[in-house]
Amino acid sequence: MIRLLQFILAISLLVLLHEGGHFFFSKLFGVRVEKFFIFFDLGIGKWSGKLFKFKPKKSDTEYGVGWLPLGGYCKISGMIDESFDTEQMKKPVQSWEFRSKPAWQRLLIMIGGVLVNFLLALFIYSMILFHWGDTYIASKDMTYGMKFNSEAKALGFKDGDILLGTDKRPFKDFSVDMFRDLSSATRVDLIRDGKKMSLPLPGEISLLDMLKAEPSFARPFIPAVVDTVLPNTPAAKYGLAKGDTIKAINGKAVDSQNEVTFELGVLEDMMTSAKTPADSMRIRTATFVIAKAGAPGTQHLDTIQTVLTPELRFGFAPKALNQMYKSTHVDYGFLESFPAGIKYGVAVLKGYVDDMKYVFTADGAKSLGGFGAIGSLFPASWDWYLFWKMTAFLSIILAFMNILPIPALDGGHVLFLLYEMVTRRKPSENFMIKAEYVGFGILILLMVVANLNDILRWLGYM
Repeated sequence: MIRLLQFILAISLLVLLHEGGHFFFSKLFGVRVEKFFIFFDLGIGKWSGKLFKFKPKKSDTEYGVGWLPLGGYCKISGMIDESFDTEQMKKPVQSWEFRSKPAWQRLLIMIGGVLVNFLLALFIYSMILFHWGDTYIASKDMTYGMKFNSEAKALGFKDGDILLGTDKRPFKDFSVDMFRDLSSATRVDLIRDGKKMSLPLPGEISLLDMLKAEPSFARPFIPAVVDTVLPNTPAAKYGLAKGDTIKAINGKAVDSQNEVTFELGVLEDMMTSAKTPADSMRIRTATFVIAKAGAPGTQHLDTIQTVLTPELRFGFAPKALNQMYKSTHVDYGFLESFPAGIKYGVAVLKGYVDDMKYVFTADGAKSLGGFGAIGSLFPASWDWYLFWKMTAFLSIILAFMNILPIPALDGGHVLFLLYEMVTRRKPSENFMIKAEYVGFGILILLMVVANLNDILRWLGYM
């Protein structure tokens, strides 16, 4: 419910300001806005679809909230849009209509929403840095190094390597930017066994494969040392204590919490084939080898058999990364926050644009997510820092997606306006109507695919 509330609040804010951008430039150039709605008011039968509406006296604009949270819209007089109001277009051109204005004014009206969303994202990022600063764990300070999968090891990586950077730039922290750089780098710099060295890289590694691999290409190496024992769990009943180390699970040696997580994940996969309670109990019954905490040379090993929780948990947690490594914190003054926020926002946009090439692959299409996937990105508890960071990210996505040259999106209208400005000829109204239908069909198809992916993931088929 908290995730849902954050999602609705973020989307409502972004839609309001996006449509506000169109509204501002329309009013600036004397264009009439007939309707200004957050969410779509798609009617059903005799019901108008409007949850709320009002029209101020002496105003040409009806304001309201629709029931379908797929976006919002400004109905601007004298243009072909998602309302498909062709009757108005048959009437003589009026001075207050969109179609009566110069192309440059119409262009500004159409990019107004995208411009507001992008500037909003930069402003939010700047205010995040001003209020909270920037706290992160530098990759060079992750002294246990990384844990790598078999594909990474085939390229020359070894568990425990401390990653420093590539031929492109030094790494800041462990994030998707690190994977982006590794995917296109021809060299990676690292520390191995206390010595600096470099590895050649192919320059073309699929970022999508790196991120979706299980286990992933690289992840911080976390020792399988107990920090916290959860009450009323198998670990607590056994007497597991802080400082104990997990050495093996079901006869398989583990050298890190990464492998503990992987082996428990194997049991989760096995659970999907369990057909009877006896099958489930057999899978939940696991054998652990534990090195009890003690002075070096005095540790002894215990082998225990226990029944895991129904969620296949033993009941302990290792140290969090911010407890294992020193954090770097940078504060920003009010004026300093703006160039830093702009730089951060531009980097986010660049990364998102670069990743779009994967959408046109089979795996990329499967990775598309709808409202469920977006909503799940918000934290389960209310956190203003994460809320604003996620809202800024969605604002950038909304800006980029809307500027794509697809009819029915702002970018489609911009494309036709640029054509008009170059050729001095307007596309015909018949063409614009057909293009709007095609674009609307494409958007519906993308929406169906993205949300169907969410459903299939929820059902366990993806």
